[in-house]
Amino acid sequence: MNRISASLYSTIYPRLPVIGQNAACTVGGWIRFRSRFSDHFQKTVSSWEKSIHLPLEGLREIQRQRLTRSVNIARENVPYYRDLPPASTKKDPDEAIRETLKNIRPLEKRAYRDQPRAFISRTVPRHRLHRGQTSGTTGTALPLWYSPETLAEEYATVWRMRRRVGLDIRDTQLSFAGQMIVPFAQMRPPFWRVNAYTGQTLFSIYHMTPKNLRSYVDAVHARQARYVQGYPSSIHLVALAMLEANRPLPKHRLTAIFTSSESLLAFQRETIERAFGAPILDRYGVSEFAVSMTECEEGRLHVDMEFCIVEVEITEETDEYETGPLLITGLAHDATPLFRYRIGDVGTRAKQPCPCGRLGDSFFEVDGRIEDYVLTPDGRLVGRMDHVFKEQLDVGEAQILQRNQDSIDVLIVPRAQYNEASERSVIKEIRSRLGYDIEIRIELVNSIAREPNGKFRAVKSEVGRNAP
Repeated sequence: MNRISASLYSTIYPRLPVIGQNAACTVGGWIRFRSRFSDHFQKTVSSWEKSIHLPLEGLREIQRQRLTRSVNIARENVPYYRDLPPASTKKDPDEAIRETLKNIRPLEKRAYRDQPRAFISRTVPRHRLHRGQTSGTTGTALPLWYSPETLAEEYATVWRMRRRVGLDIRDTQLSFAGQMIVPFAQMRPPFWRVNAYTGQTLFSIYHMTPKNLRSYVDAVHARQARYVQGYPSSIHLVALAMLEANRPLPKHRLTAIFTSSESLLAFQRETIERAFGAPILDRYGVSEFAVSMTECEEGRLHVDMEFCIVEVEITEETDEYETGPLLITGLAHDATPLFRYRIGDVGTRAKQPCPCGRLGDSFFEVDGRIEDYVLTPDGRLVGRMDHVFKEQLDVGEAQILQRNQDSIDVLIVPRAQYNEASERSVIKEIRSRLGYDIEIRIELVNSIAREPNGKFRAVKSEVGRNAP
């Protein structure tokens, strides 16, 4: 969303009646559908549905070819990578991949943050570049550029998983994500809007008070859908309300529930599956379009090997697994290629083949984003507050601390250009999600402490713990 459309959204959309907002969501759905599900998407997902059955050597050969192509393009067309060593010419794909990656030093986020435009490839015309940002999980929102083909291949990984259970891109869905589709000031249902073009019901995750959740339960039962997708923390709140009301959905009414963007916790999985009467299939991906892992029926996350390469910097190892920070190399990112990018998450890779029969790399788990909720004075539990910082490029890092229900402290590591306007922008974004009854205190700091395991938590709350 560019600045003009964002401005129009923030000023005009909230003033529309519900029917007008539904129309706007439908138009937006049409635009997203056309950008995501292009001819390139159709060709890619069809090809990858076949390649998933290749022997391991065939998958490695696809990786080798795509890695070699990416390295060659980056060496000639990406300023940051002008001194990148050439790709290995060894015939064995495993050896070629290992040798190519060994000669590339890991890429830190701060290196990208300090000169993001140095990563833009000259091979993609500027008019075809899409602009985005990372989610701001650490308060470090990074600018991103990507091509339509990269977006299509990202969705090819998503829909290869969904088509495996019999779903189609036109199937109806219930969505629980971070879109600001219901004005915060709205006090009565419906706390959802409808994208009629694809049969999508979008639920607000910012209106989930105990009282309001009753209407969410009613809507889940009333709206026709084949699947659910969204943030596990938000779906979990609705699932709890369904079980407390003794109103779970009948088994098999839904085909599946697809979670992403947060770490899916075991207690959340159990509650959600019981309430919605369908299995969860989780996915690990990042805003940088550089990695994708999709869950199988055995509960493992399988690397979508046509899309990326994942390395583990081993800190713990047994005969069954190896654990450590992840280095990711995107194979679909022609606009801003990232090689051996230290994403900040930790994974546990299995050493033995998955019982599901799918070949290639698989992970028992990835320790990504585990955040607390913010508890508002009116009783709402609001998750994914890291989105507050998505557009805040003047913020180096940020963390929300909550010690009581009436206030939050926001720690900010400012960048050089941070000023009063930056602070007003941060407060505006927080108010749009939490309202005006909660006190917001901004504190500028030099650094933000990490957890004992080295992880960064964007939200730490003593009253809104993400716990069973």
